[in-house]
Amino acid sequence: MQLTIVGWSGSFPGPESPASCYLIDTGDFRLVLDVGNGALGALQRYTRLADVDAICLSHLHADHCLDMCGYSVFQNYHPDGPQPRIGVYGPAGTAERLSRALGDDHMGMARAFEFTTLAAGPIEIGPLRITTAHMNHPVETFGFRIEHAGQALAYSADTGPCDELAGLASGADVLLSEASFTDGPGVPADLHLTARQAGEYAARAGVGELVLTHLVPWNDPATCLEQASDAFAGPLRLASSGLRLLGG
Repeated sequence: MQLTIVGWSGSFPGPESPASCYLIDTGDFRLVLDVGNGALGALQRYTRLADVDAICLSHLHADHCLDMCGYSVFQNYHPDGPQPRIGVYGPAGTAERLSRALGDDHMGMARAFEFTTLAAGPIEIGPLRITTAHMNHPVETFGFRIEHAGQALAYSADTGPCDELAGLASGADVLLSEASFTDGPGVPADLHLTARQAGEYAARAGVGELVLTHLVPWNDPATCLEQASDAFAGPLRLASSGLRLLGG
């Protein structure tokens, strides 16, 4: 199982990255995790859009799902004809939310994708065993633990402090954790993690490696690394577009 980071910018695309998007490839199955604004173009550097087998959306904020609109155009109007529908797994109301964003009568999304509503707990998608849990965010949001061939990846999605994240990440090879905030006064509650908090969850869960993502463009990356390293002594890095993790 290989993870490729496509987009890691938090809340909106930055000068060096689109918003959230991650590609998981087992060799014969490709899952895309979130398709935030700006991500669809970058995704094509790493896979043909027609080769994607499934999509999981952690929540329905624009920086995690909005490029599904462009994906529906690829699916419906390809020169070779409409493409086979791709399974999309997301929170309740995903099809309706994306249809409103597309501005159509719902059929554009329905023709392009087959929607399944997520619930907290285990699910199998292709060869992947996925466990989801609700995160601490203003809209329904799922974190993910993805397992295949003895490897485990945990993804926080967007969350404030949340015990469920430690459970999802327990013993994972990699924790891909949001780090939208840095230490300081006035950090909003129940919205996002600081880099230090991401480090604390990584230490608590005993993960093999922590990768900080959902990095808001106005924050200093070096500060994020420094604050996370104060809490987590293990391998630590910032997400970057094209970074490949796990493997094998």
